[in-house]
Amino acid sequence: MIRDITLGQYYNRESVIHFLDPRVKLVATLVFLMSLFISTNIFAYAFATLFLAMAIMLCKVPLSFILRGLKSLILLLLISVVFNLFLTPGETILSFGILHITREGLIIAIKMAIRLVYLVIGSSILTLTTTPSKLTDGLEKGLSFLKAFRVPVAEIALMMSIALRFIPILIEETEKIMNAQSSRGADFDKGSIVDKAKSLVPLLVPLFVSAFRRANDLAIAMEARCYSDSVSRTKLKPLAYKGIDYITYVILFLYIMLIIFTRYIKIDVGIM
Repeated sequence: MIRDITLGQYYNRESVIHFLDPRVKLVATLVFLMSLFISTNIFAYAFATLFLAMAIMLCKVPLSFILRGLKSLILLLLISVVFNLFLTPGETILSFGILHITREGLIIAIKMAIRLVYLVIGSSILTLTTTPSKLTDGLEKGLSFLKAFRVPVAEIALMMSIALRFIPILIEETEKIMNAQSSRGADFDKGSIVDKAKSLVPLLVPLFVSAFRRANDLAIAMEARCYSDSVSRTKLKPLAYKGIDYITYVILFLYIMLIIFTRYIKIDVGIM
C-alpha cells in the first residue's frame, strides 16, 4: 500500500510532456482541475476524459503505474460515494429498508467519484513528468509577479518542492521501518481497528524521528551552502518557452472554452 503512492515521484521518460516547460504543466494541471469542478454534464466529462487520456498517452508513463496511486484513494472514494448515495434527498430510485438511493444522490456520487479519480491522476502526471528542481523553478518563475506584493515566492516554491521531494523518501523510510518491525513480530494487518491503531505507534515514532533528523540535516546543508532568502539566486538552466509550449497554451485555452461551452448545452441524456 505504501508503494502505491505515486504523487511526488518522478518517472524518467523522453516524452512531449516531460520536455514541456514546468510553468506550462502547472497551468495545464490547474486548468484541468478547474474544468472538473465547472463540468456540469456528460459532455464536459467526456471532453475531460479525452484530455486526460491524451495526456497519459503523451507522457509515456505506464498506465498501470499511474493507476497505482488510486489504491490509496479507495477508502476516501467509498466513503464519499456512500454518503452521497444515501444522504442526498431527492427522488428515490432504490430502497434498502430505511436506506434510500436517490436519483440526485446517484448523480452527485458519480460526479464526485470521477472528480476525485481524475484529480489524483492529473496531479500525478504533473509530478511524474517534472523533477522537483524544475517544479520549484516553474513555481518561482510563474508566481514572480507576486513579489510586487512582498509575497515570498521563492520560499513558498522551495517549501512545496521539498514537501514533494520528501514524499518518496518518507515512503521508502516507512517501508523499511515496517519491514524491521515485522521481523520483530509486529503485525499491522490483524486485529480490530483499535489494535491496528496501537500497532502503528512503533511505526510512527521512529518515522517522525527520522523525518525531523532529515529536516535538520537539510537545514544544516542549506546553511553550509550559504542559502539565504535575501539573495537573488541564479539558474544553471534558465526557463525559456519553446514553440511546443505556446501550442500547449492554445490547446489549454480551447479546452477550457469547450468545457465552458458545454455548460450551456441543455439536453437530458440520462442521469448526467
